[in-house]
This record gives sequence, structure tokens and C-alpha cells, in this order.
Amino acid sequence: MRPEKAAPSLRPLVDAVRDVDAFTLSRHRIPPPEGGRRAAVLMLLAEDEHHGPDVLLVERASTLREHAGQVAFPGGGADPGDADAVATALREAEEETGLDPAGVLPLALLPELYIPPSGFVVTPVLAQWERPSAVHAVDAGETAAVVRVPLATLADPANRIQVGHPSGYTGPGFLVAGLLVWGFTGGLLSALLDLGGWARPWEPSRVLDLDEAWLRARAEA
Repeated sequence: MRPEKAAPSLRPLVDAVRDVDAFTLSRHRIPPPEGGRRAAVLMLLAEDEHHGPDVLLVERASTLREHAGQVAFPGGGADPGDADAVATALREAEEETGLDPAGVLPLALLPELYIPPSGFVVTPVLAQWERPSAVHAVDAGETAAVVRVPLATLADPANRIQVGHPSGYTGPGFLVAGLLVWGFTGGLLSALLDLGGWARPWEPSRVLDLDEAWLRARAEA
């Protein structure tokens, strides 16, 4: 990890995640179990001269058996050959988006987060995209789209909602770039905005049920 190399716009975030705990990052208040399925996601931030910092996200293919159509950070399950969580996150990001890992500078490892629906124990890897490379959906069977979303767009109160799931879950969501971002990724992005100082006042009482939120996102595509 090279936190000292963080761009000035990212330093408040890097400083804040040093002491962050898992409960701040995830709605699931369950400690990771022993022997859980290991995974990692890449929270990749880049500086753009026109719109400031942005984050790399992928839209899962609608044909997948799990998490179909959902928006997520690049990432996935660990392979036996992966040296650590950083290696997993970079390998998966390259496989999904075609990015060049050589241009990515890992800044910090966030606490492990247990995701009960999937059984994964996920390590978010916070990184800076020092030399952004072209990205695209490498395998249409797995990834429908790859997007860079400005943090200012995510922080815009007009784009923020709460998503209500039939299970009773209600959590942060975003309607951006014709996409619905919610669940695990929505919660992490909400925490990222708060920790990095980008968050703006918004109305958490704006709750849409999941189906309505999907329809709203498609209408804005």
C-alpha cells in the first residue's frame, strides 16, 4: 500500500479509512466467519480535469444467475494463485474491464465485510488510477457495461435515494448514468462519499421500492 502517494483530492479519504470499522461500511452487522469464501473488489478512483474524482463501476450482465443486472465495483472471488486481496481485485478488474493493472496504485485495504446472501468475505481495495487506460466490457456474458462515474454526480442530492427491498432491507441507492446502484455497492459508495468529504445534504426519506427504482433508472437511460 502507498497511501502517501494519494492525490490531494483523495487524501482525506485515505486518512479516514485508516480507522474505519466494518459496521460503518456495511449494513450487515455479522462478523466474517472462519473459512468464508474470500473475495475482493477494486474501489478505483481517478482524477479528471473536467469533473474531478470519479469511480470505476461495472454493470453485471442480465443473464447471470447471481446479481444479474446489478452495478458493482470490479471484483470477485479469490483464486488459489492470488497472492493477496490486491492481486484478486486487480486480476478480476482486468478480466472484467480490460484495464492495465500497471497503472493502478493501491492505497489502502478496508476491513473485511461479510455478505450473508452470497457467503463471501469481501476485502475492498481502495486504489488510485494513476495512469487510466481504456476500459470496456471484456466478456458480454458477464459484464454489460463499464462506466466511470464522477463522485460529484453520485453526491448530487437529485441522484440519491433509499432503496426498499422486499426482504425489508432499506439502504442507500443512486440513479446515475441510466443505472441503479444499490445494495452492497450503494452502501460502500455512500460511506466513501461521507469519509472523503464529498457528501452533500440529501433526503433519506426519498424511498423507492426496488422495482420502482429499476424502472426509474431505465427511464433515465
